[in-house]
Amino acid sequence: MIIVIDGLNRDRYGRLLDEMFALRARVFGGRLGWDVNVTNGREIDQFDALDPAYVIGVNDDGRVVSCVRALQTTGPHMLSDVFHEILDGDAPLRSATLWESTRFCVDTEILGRGKSRNSVSYATCELMIGSLEYARDSGIEDIVTVIDPVMNRVLKRSDCAPYDYVGKTTPMGKVPAMAALLDCTDERIDRLRAFAGVAGDVFVGAERAEQLAGAPDMTGAASSNWKADARASADAV
Repeated sequence: MIIVIDGLNRDRYGRLLDEMFALRARVFGGRLGWDVNVTNGREIDQFDALDPAYVIGVNDDGRVVSCVRALQTTGPHMLSDVFHEILDGDAPLRSATLWESTRFCVDTEILGRGKSRNSVSYATCELMIGSLEYARDSGIEDIVTVIDPVMNRVLKRSDCAPYDYVGKTTPMGKVPAMAALLDCTDERIDRLRAFAGVAGDVFVGAERAEQLAGAPDMTGAASSNWKADARASADAV
């Protein structure tokens, strides 16, 4: 199931945020070999200090198994400030109806193969559905996302292929990276749901959200630590 954490509720979900930053460290700092700042096993950057929204997938045990970050493009964002080489000299895209989606990852250590609810495939599609529906319901028309060739193939296989690309494919750590454009239309979401066999609401209900906020007892410490790390990353840039 999917939960959205933003500036209005993030103080209640310190544990989920802490697990999310740890997952990002394992994926982007470890498996992909990107040049990211990992401190105490957590990957946190300056954009986490800008009140982004996080779309997070949790399993039945309440553990984080997937995540993605949504940032407005009207201010600082990764494609304009960090991945500008991808733009190949072009001006960054900026619009009130365009969000940047970054740090998309799933936990391949916890999730298995196949298409069950506890599979990498299902979690990936559920996270894409959740992020697209959240963006659509927030009045966002398009998403620009920095992805690697593997994720590009995943999007194409799941009937969610980008409608266009920005700039050029650029070396980034162990893998190249590219910027893809996705529309947040009902048609795209319906195609993705049909491919994955996902029916019904993917978002957690109010009762489940309360359960996720209440345990374990580390919320305050985790919340304070990541905020301090995000501020430190912002000051260093």
